[in-house]
Amino acid sequence: MGETSDSVFSPQVIDEWAGLGIDLPALFSAGELGNRMGLRIQQAAPERVVGTLPVAGNTQPYGLLHGGASAVLAETLGSVGAMLHAGPGKIAVGVDLNCTHHRPVRTGTVTGVATPAHVGRTSATFEVVITDERGKRVCTARLTSALRPAAQQNAAPADAGTNTDAGTNTGTDAGDSGGIRA
Repeated sequence: MGETSDSVFSPQVIDEWAGLGIDLPALFSAGELGNRMGLRIQQAAPERVVGTLPVAGNTQPYGLLHGGASAVLAETLGSVGAMLHAGPGKIAVGVDLNCTHHRPVRTGTVTGVATPAHVGRTSATFEVVITDERGKRVCTARLTSALRPAAQQNAAPADAGTNTDAGTNTGTDAGDSGGIRA
């Protein structure tokens, strides 16, 4: 097929994440869901993330690309872009995904390109344009992610003993891993 599952990272990304002992292709991948769907990230940089998804195996009962498959592609690419923007000290947590489906696709591969619409200290929004093999727009999506501090491995929490959630201290004020609070 000529496709590769290896992501292509910009020199900026490699420099920023080098020496952290992190497997970049695994961290900035489509995860188990994306792997099952055949999603491949082709290029990854904070200003542009490109990925592909085969239509085969990702269709709804009418034989068309499932809208949920487009959403998985969009959220994956936008999340990778948000994580790369945030850097190694933060995680990106999706809080809003909007997808508009413009035309059906029955065969081939679709390509998504995520570019930042807004990047800030605590949030990032990426626009994702998904096209078919003829370059026709199939879907336009927007993903907004909250950027939260990454949990520190083996670090003693600053507020030791103040969290009584199930008798453990996770170092967060709500006993979670950095999720959004109302």
